[in-house]
Amino acid sequence: MNNTSTKEQKHFWTFGGGFFFYFFVWAIVLTFLPIWLEEQAGLNTSESGFVFSAMAFVALIYQPFFGVLSDKLVFKKNLFGTIVVAAMLMGPFFQWVFIPLLDINVIFGAIVASFYLSFVFYAGVGVIESYIERASRANGFEYGRARLFGSIAGATASLVGGIIFVMNPYSIFWLGSASAIILYILMFTFKINTNHLERVVGENSVPLTKETIFNIFKIKNFWMLALFIIGSACMYDVFDQQFPNYYKTFFDSASAGTTMFSRLVSLQTGLEAIVMIFMPALINKIGAKKGLLLFGLLTFIRIFGSAIAPNALILSLVRLIAAFEMPLLLISIMKYITGSFDMRLSATIYLLAFNFAKQLSIMIFSTVAGTMYTSMGYKNSYFIISAIVLIITIFSIFSLKNDRITVEREAASYK
Repeated sequence: MNNTSTKEQKHFWTFGGGFFFYFFVWAIVLTFLPIWLEEQAGLNTSESGFVFSAMAFVALIYQPFFGVLSDKLVFKKNLFGTIVVAAMLMGPFFQWVFIPLLDINVIFGAIVASFYLSFVFYAGVGVIESYIERASRANGFEYGRARLFGSIAGATASLVGGIIFVMNPYSIFWLGSASAIILYILMFTFKINTNHLERVVGENSVPLTKETIFNIFKIKNFWMLALFIIGSACMYDVFDQQFPNYYKTFFDSASAGTTMFSRLVSLQTGLEAIVMIFMPALINKIGAKKGLLLFGLLTFIRIFGSAIAPNALILSLVRLIAAFEMPLLLISIMKYITGSFDMRLSATIYLLAFNFAKQLSIMIFSTVAGTMYTSMGYKNSYFIISAIVLIITIFSIFSLKNDRITVEREAASYK
């Protein structure tokens, strides 16, 4: 028994390390990308919004294939490794490729960049997360506790990135490349306990067929989950895309705002890591559906609170709500999918109902939001975005099916 426990601990640390180095790349690039696009690439809010929309659009092309391929590969590392290799090129791409493309044409540059960045981030993240979520079930450790390493990486990247970005804005991309190299080496240490594959594919499972995969689209709850993601997680991302530029307006200089924002995000992601430790137990107690609904409510509060914040201090405190939002979403969505749908299709459903639906709506709303920021300002735009989140969250109370945890608890109450 002790030997088994030791092996599970080893699995936990290696996969936790995988999360750390992947999300270090994610955080150090995407946290400062809006500022970099404005200050280094010279794009306005509408043009920056188009860049994010293009990234989301291209992710729509990748995600259906990534989901099906991930479910078929199960624990083979082909796709995982390809994404990591692409991440290793982050520094060279931004140093020598991206701005020359933008100089030729902003739209052309955005489209080329979107194919690369979407592969690594917006589509790639689903592959990384679904692979490690499967590994957690096979190896007997809690996914959420391994995922907290992603939050630690976010805190570390935000703190370090804020310092080096001010000194050299291109250094964040090279540091991302270095992190990807470490992840590529670490990937070869990933081990899977094949004695417990029924935890991954379910008992008495049969191979996936094209008919099984396409039957997903006939499930009403699949569409209701996608709608919830569009109205909550999508708005979370759209709101966050250009929030750093809004935050800077509360300071006397852009550099002061950038430095303070990096410290704030570091604090937020540090708190997020702490919350992540306890979140699996909370979701196991209240159920994944309630966890998703609580995420929607907190997202509404944060966006609306940002619109009415009178100063930088209040705005910073409101921002810290995100430390609770992301753990709620990440743990709840994984437990909801495995507790409400066929386990064999977990990656496909995750990439379609979660990532695909989110990126489709981000593609639309990023440009819309960028235009709104330009025409009516950040605050009025935030009122509209928060209203959308609240309406969809209330609707989802009645439209989302109860997950397995909730059903089992309710059944036990009648005994």
